Amino acid sequence: MKKLIIFGALIFALSGCSIFGGENAEDAVAKNTAAAKSAIASATDALKKARSVDGEWRDAGKKILKKAKAAASKGDFKKAIELANEAKFQADMGYTQAMEQKDAGPWLF
Repeated sequence: MKKLIIFGALIFALSGCSIFGGENAEDAVAKNTAAAKSAIASATDALKKARSVDGEWRDAGKKILKKAKAAASKGDFKKAIELANEAKFQADMGYTQAMEQKDAGPWLF
């Protein structure tokens, strides 16, 4: 019984109950908005870098980043961040691929 009471008290303490200074809804929205804007800005910068060496992958900017911006405008910040991170990953990989293959030429048999 003692273990159950201690476990319950621990769960309550870790739950972030708002009466103990938890985050209010406005702060959470502001925090999520800022995180989404930051992720989108980072992805945009990475796409510019990839474009500068003709390394942009097909879907990174035209589809994925566009969907991330749309999700953020609708308030779906979790989806916006996930999509922006995917666009950034593809931009980074496109840049890396372009730089690794910049001196590639035709095969000579």
